[in-house]
Amino acid sequence: MHPNPIYRRESRDRNLAFARDVGFGALAVPAPDAAPLVAQAPFVFNDDGTLDLHLMRSNPVMRAAPAFATLIVQGPHGYISPDWYGMADQVPTWNYVAVHLTGRVDPLPQDRLRPVLDRLAEEYERRLLPKPIWTSDKVPEEIMTRLMRAIQPLRMQLTGVEGTWKLAQNKPADARRGAAEGLEQAALLPGAAALAAWMRAVTD
Repeated sequence: MHPNPIYRRESRDRNLAFARDVGFGALAVPAPDAAPLVAQAPFVFNDDGTLDLHLMRSNPVMRAAPAFATLIVQGPHGYISPDWYGMADQVPTWNYVAVHLTGRVDPLPQDRLRPVLDRLAEEYERRLLPKPIWTSDKVPEEIMTRLMRAIQPLRMQLTGVEGTWKLAQNKPADARRGAAEGLEQAALLPGAAALAAWMRAVTD
């Protein structure tokens, strides 16, 4: 995480809300004498603050569980040109929003897999309304059973939540607005408009 505290003032609740809205992250676990193992996965929060996800059984991250892990949830990000600030003494940078969730990841019993998959589908199908909601009972049972043999459900018990919201809070309001406008006009990367909106929402 960026060490400057000006970028780390958001509350635990807001960081969790952001992670919940994104619902997808990179799960990293330690590996003996090697680089960390990383897998991308969708996830869904439970009412008790834990979160559920699933991986292919053949995934090296899955084979490392149970393990202490970090789930990196990345939001909008983009290159910021110093020209956009309207200030002569600036250099390029990269603005972004990211939340790191840490905790222990444990395999769940296999009979919990179908409910985990159904909750994930329900969460994101609801975001597609008024499209009719897809449910797993539309898939022939023998096909679902075969597909689920290759998948393992997991649960993460959270012990830490950290967020970095690097949105030019260290710049004057006019400079920040200029950078947001530059992002909107350039649209350099997917998510540039969303990043600009976050920057405009920053309060001094």
